[in-house]
Amino acid sequence: MPDPSSSHSVTVERQRLRFAAGHFATFADELEPIHGHNYDVFVEVIGPLTDESWVIDFSLLKRLTREVCETLDHKFLLQMDSRALTITDDDTHYLIQYRDELPYRLPKHDVAALPIDNSTAERLSQYIAGQLIESLQLSGPQGLARLRVGVEEMPGQAAWFETDL
Repeated sequence: MPDPSSSHSVTVERQRLRFAAGHFATFADELEPIHGHNYDVFVEVIGPLTDESWVIDFSLLKRLTREVCETLDHKFLLQMDSRALTITDDDTHYLIQYRDELPYRLPKHDVAALPIDNSTAERLSQYIAGQLIESLQLSGPQGLARLRVGVEEMPGQAAWFETDL
């Protein structure tokens, strides 16, 4: 019998767990130019083994992660809770203003309006984790202990978010 303080983990990553998206982030007193990334997503779930001797079915975890990625794919990632941007929704477009610069006007169907303060890899990993938590609560096994999500914007440059479940 395993030690009750021990756990197992599974990971899924890359392959179809990716999305291409545009964004700009704000740093200090600057707004990055609009640019894009081909993001890769990594997910680790930690927990006890089920009666079938797995933490979670790989297929389920991949499907749930892929569903989140699909909502972000080929979108502009807009940080709706930004402290640096003024965002106006006119029902068909988002008007995005940074200080007194000319505003951006983006069609809503091209935008993933996210409840984050900045479109950094750190916040994207946290957002994806939140979406996965909701999905896992509905369709995942009971007793999962921890979730870790990584978002890689380019090879060798990733940010991670982890939380207890």
